Amino acid sequence: MTTTASAPLALARRVIAALDTLQPLALLAARLYVARAFFLSGLTKIRDWDTTLALFADEYHVPLLSPQAAALAGTAGELILPVLLALGLAGRFAAAGLSVVNVVAVISLAEIAPAALAQHELWGSLLVGLLLWGPGRWSLDARFARRFV
Repeated sequence: MTTTASAPLALARRVIAALDTLQPLALLAARLYVARAFFLSGLTKIRDWDTTLALFADEYHVPLLSPQAAALAGTAGELILPVLLALGLAGRFAAAGLSVVNVVAVISLAEIAPAALAQHELWGSLLVGLLLWGPGRWSLDARFARRFV
């Protein structure tokens, strides 16, 4: 009886071990995917700053900030935080900051297309995962932790 019961358990353990070896790759892929999206958005904003200011004045209604302050803060966040996230440097901080940028982007639009909302939900889900599990073993955070612990 124990032989029959132990075979599925051993198989489950091997599958779990194999999945665990993929975790650093999955976390890196999530970091790079989200970082790319936000960084490209930031680059678009700095390419035509006058249009960006007009969008923040007319389209995006960011609560508590003037359009100029919102444009500057949003663009800075979209250019700095993705770099940190991609490198896994202050990874949880970067994920938290981009989560704020993501939520503000969604709530600041009076209307958002369903496809755009789905994209923001995907980014938000990936960012929550990075907040919960950190940037992973393939990150500068992990490298520094090994060095100083």
